[in-house]
Amino acid sequence: MKWQGDGYVLSVRPHGETSAILNVFTREHGRHAGLVRGGRSRRLRPVLQAGNKVHVEWNARLSEHLGMFSVEPLDSRAGLLMQDRHSLAGLNAMTGLCIAALPERQSYKPLYEIVTHLLAYLDNAEIWPAIYVRFEMTLLNVLGYGLDLESCAATGVTEDLHYISPRSGRAVSEAAAAPWRDKLLPLPAFLRGEGAPSSKDIRNGLELTGYFLKSRVFHAHNRDVPEARRTLVKQLEKMLMPS
Repeated sequence: MKWQGDGYVLSVRPHGETSAILNVFTREHGRHAGLVRGGRSRRLRPVLQAGNKVHVEWNARLSEHLGMFSVEPLDSRAGLLMQDRHSLAGLNAMTGLCIAALPERQSYKPLYEIVTHLLAYLDNAEIWPAIYVRFEMTLLNVLGYGLDLESCAATGVTEDLHYISPRSGRAVSEAAAAPWRDKLLPLPAFLRGEGAPSSKDIRNGLELTGYFLKSRVFHAHNRDVPEARRTLVKQLEKMLMPS
């Protein structure tokens, strides 16, 4: 078995004295692991850093085997992102969720595209928090838990949608929400393509996606949301809403 392609490093862990197990996220093959011989060498350690884009070639005798990667660097952004604790928190949350939530060896092309977009802007604090919220929305969607933002669950109207039902994951209009407003989750307008996001919108967006990640993706399998995601929320609170 053999394939090659470009992807982003999600994680690396030591294997033996000199090798490493690489988790990479590619467009065609999704999240994929493999052994990198010499992965702990002086040459490869800077390459095998989360967030870096690499070209990989995977070889295995059988498809179910772990297999081996050969790796070449394409774009090294990890060093830049590690210089800022907020960007680093965003990177860690993104990679942590991909590793924890995505089944291996399944292609998720829409998620790959938003990951590419997020990494391109992760050093721009004015832009990336909103892209990160969209990343989590896309993650929910590709896993089969996408939210319905098209029309009101109660009335069918397509305008004035300000809330999401935590039970159904469907939008609710301002008028229909009146009797249950305190039980609904705020829907930031930017997620429906309406205007630029405010700090409050980012906060509400993270609350929204966090609720469904926790209740639909992780608790269903008796697991918790990755610690890196909780760290990100705390970091963004400090960055966007300083005391």
